[in-house]
This record gives sequence, structure tokens and C-alpha cells, in this order.
Amino acid sequence: MGNVKLLNASIDNLSMPELLENLDQGVIYTPNVDHLVKLQTDREFFEAYKAADFKTCDSKVLFYVSKFIGSPIREKISGSDLFPAFYWHHKNNVDITIFLLGAREGVAAEAQRRVNAKVGRQMIVGSHSPSFGFEKNEEECHRLIEMVNESGATVLAIGVGAPKQEKFIYRYRESFKSVKIFMAIGATIDFEAGNVARAPKWISELGLEWLYRLVSEPRRLWKRYLVEGPMFFWFVLLQILNLYTDPFAGEEVSSDESTTYKSMAKVLDA
Repeated sequence: MGNVKLLNASIDNLSMPELLENLDQGVIYTPNVDHLVKLQTDREFFEAYKAADFKTCDSKVLFYVSKFIGSPIREKISGSDLFPAFYWHHKNNVDITIFLLGAREGVAAEAQRRVNAKVGRQMIVGSHSPSFGFEKNEEECHRLIEMVNESGATVLAIGVGAPKQEKFIYRYRESFKSVKIFMAIGATIDFEAGNVARAPKWISELGLEWLYRLVSEPRRLWKRYLVEGPMFFWFVLLQILNLYTDPFAGEEVSSDESTTYKSMAKVLDA
């Protein structure tokens, strides 16, 4: 299994069938433009990414950029494509049981009902929608861990947005007794519940799913796509010109680059 280096992220260059065959344990994240920009300023997020076992391309933008820089990614494998492919692949595998963690109140439970009806068995054995800001409440985090452990689930699919979901897995991975596979799947729980509509396939294939989502949820997503998007292309340009430096590589960063990263961090934290 090869990989493609984009900024300070290494993306596994494999197909969906290859991933499904190899995904019997470990942590999987699905990097997109938003993730790669956050990886420039958030050290814990960066450390969480380094500890992941699989990282697949969750963006047609990254897919096309990889071709442009001469290291083409073979296939876009987003969380919203991976999760249904995963449960269909394991439809008759009784060793695979899933706990859904994420989305608003009642949404994860609806996704659980729908997926179980599709596969014809109780594959999803538990679901929960955590409170807003749960990741800052250690007591609630431990209650969530107990809930998952009591369910006996072998897979934890968490969709609370980046970097919360990746950091939660990174901090608490060793506390789960039965979970062998950890999947950070973003808005996938909403999609599975029918709570949010996905972009039509032709829009996604053109690399315009970001625009579809921006128009659908402008107040929530404007910063991600209109501020962080241009930052990403700036960093890619630096990589193409061999001027990009990983801010967490432990190497000296030039004063100009240091100023750039600090400025970016201020914008992201605003």
C-alpha cells in the first residue's frame, strides 16, 4: 500500500475494495481540505493523524491536486462512501457490530434503525447523540466510553466533526474494551438518517460537493470553504515550489513562514 504526501499528511493510496479487505482493526480518518488546513496549526490534531492506521482521500479537490503535483491518488474514499460500503461488506459477519456516536438528538438512533433494516440484522447495537461541547467534559466522555463498552460493539463510528472526532479517538482509544475499528465519519450519520441530503453524484464527481454544502448550510460552513479553502491552495503552492515546511516537524521554520502560520492560526481561531 503506497501513500501520497500532501502538506504534512500522508494519504493511503488504495481502492475501496483494498481498504475493506485490510480494515480488520485500527483507526481510519478521511482527510479533506479542512483537515489539511487544521493540521498546520493544531498540534494535537496532527498527533492524532500520525497515530491513525488508515487515511483515505475524502475530497475530489485533494484527488485533483494529487494529480497536479504528480502523485495521483487512485480513488476518493470519503467517510460517507466508506461507511455504507463497510456495513454492506460485513452484512453477514456477526463479528462486526457498530456503535454510532454523533449528530443531533435522535438522529443517530434513526440512522441505527435504517441501517439495521437495510442489512437485516442488528448490526448497529447502540447509538448516542452527545451534548454540544461533550469533548470538554471528561465525565461525559467516560460515560460515553462506558456506554460503548456495555454495548459490546466491535466498531465505533463517530461523527461529531473534525477535529473533535479524531481527538476523541486519539485520547480514549485504549479505554474501549471491545472496539477494534475506529471510524471518524463526519456528517455520515446525518446522511444515513436522512436528516441531511448528500450532493448529487455528478456534483461530487466534478469536485463541487463543497459548493453544494456551502449553499445548503452557509452559516455553518462559510468559514471552512471561503477562508480555509484558499489557505489550502497557498500551502499547496508552497509545496509545489519546495518552500513548504511542516510546522510540527521539529525543524527550524523561517521567520517568514513562522509569521504565515501564526497569521493562519489567528484566522482559524477567530
